[in-house]
Amino acid sequence: MSGGVDSAVAAALLKKDGFEVIGVTMCLNISGRDKGRPSCCGIEGIEDAKRVAGELDIPHYVLNFKKALEQEIIRDFCWEYLKGRTPNPCIRCNRYLKFGALFKKSRELDADYLATGHYAKVIYEKKSSRFLLKKGKDNKKDQSYFLYSVDKKVLPFILMPLGDFTKDRIREIAQDFKLPIADKPASQEVCFIDTDYRQFLKEQAKKFYGSRILKTMQPGKIKDKKGKVIGEHKGVAFYTIGQREGLGMALGYPAYVVKIDGRNNSLTISREEDIFSKGLIARKTNFLGMDFPAKSIEAKAKIRYNHQEVNSRLIPLNKNTLKVIFFHPQRAVTPGQAVVFYKNDTVLGGGIIEKGID
Repeated sequence: MSGGVDSAVAAALLKKDGFEVIGVTMCLNISGRDKGRPSCCGIEGIEDAKRVAGELDIPHYVLNFKKALEQEIIRDFCWEYLKGRTPNPCIRCNRYLKFGALFKKSRELDADYLATGHYAKVIYEKKSSRFLLKKGKDNKKDQSYFLYSVDKKVLPFILMPLGDFTKDRIREIAQDFKLPIADKPASQEVCFIDTDYRQFLKEQAKKFYGSRILKTMQPGKIKDKKGKVIGEHKGVAFYTIGQREGLGMALGYPAYVVKIDGRNNSLTISREEDIFSKGLIARKTNFLGMDFPAKSIEAKAKIRYNHQEVNSRLIPLNKNTLKVIFFHPQRAVTPGQAVVFYKNDTVLGGGIIEKGID
C-alpha cells in the first residue's frame, strides 16, 4: 500500500471478496513532494496508507526497503546514465523490490498472495498450463509494460484486482468505500527524485562511484553524422536519444541527438529523419507468455510506455538476446529503455534495448 488510491482500492476489493488482507507499505525514506505532487512510499504515503488500513480495519505494517532501493535501483539508475543510456527504474523496481524483496517478505509472513494496485491482470491459461500477464482494461492506464521483467515463478502468487477497471471507476469505488484518499492526485513518475534528475545524478553518482567515471558528466564534443566536431555538450549523462532541447546550437535546421557515445563522452546530432531505426538489439530478455523463442517469430513490440505497438519480427541471437526488426521504422529507439512484446493483450516478454539498428 503506497498511500495512493489504487493500492487502497485493491485492498478494499480483496477484503470485500472475503480475503484476509494485511496492508504493507515499503518505506523507502523518500522525502515529500515534487512541485506539489505527492511521492509514493514517502512519509506522507505511509501516513495515508495507515489511515486507509484503519478505515478498512486491516493490519498495517511498514517495512524498510531503503537499502534495497539504493543498491538495486538508484545505483543502476546512475550507472546507466553514466554510460550514456536512459534507464527505466520503474521496471527494475517491479522486478527487484515489489515482486522481489517484498514478495519474499510476504512469503515469510505466510501470505498466500501479494496483491498490488497495478492496472494489469494475471490469469491462468489451461491450454498452455501457464500463468499469463495481460493488459489492464483501461488502455490509458495499462501498466503491463512495466511488469514484463517479473520472474514468471512469482506470477501464480500475484493478485491485481484493478485489472478489469478504469481509473475513473476506481476513484468512484474509493468514494463508495469512503476511503480518505479517494481524490488524491497520482504520484510522480520517478518516486526517488524530488529535484531535477541532473542534480540527482551528480549527487548520487559521486556517492556510489566516486570521481573515477564521472567524465560523462563533464563537457564533451558534439559531432555531426560525418564525425565533424560542431559544438560542445554538458555531459552525455544529461542527454537521451531524440532529445532536441539543451543542445544550444543554431544549425539552420531542427537538430536531434541520434547517438550517445558514453565511452568517449560525445554526442552525434542530425536531422529528425535520422532518429528512426528499422530495428533494435534487446538483451537481458525475460519471457512470461512463452519460452524464449527457438526461431524467428512475429509479435507486436512496444519500445516505451507511451508508444504505439508495432508489428515486428523477433530473431533469437543467443540465449538472452534478440534482434527485433520493425515492419515500420520507429522513432528514437533508446538504449537502456525496455522493449516489450505482445500477442493481442498478452505480454510475451521483453528485454533491455542495447542499440537501434539503422
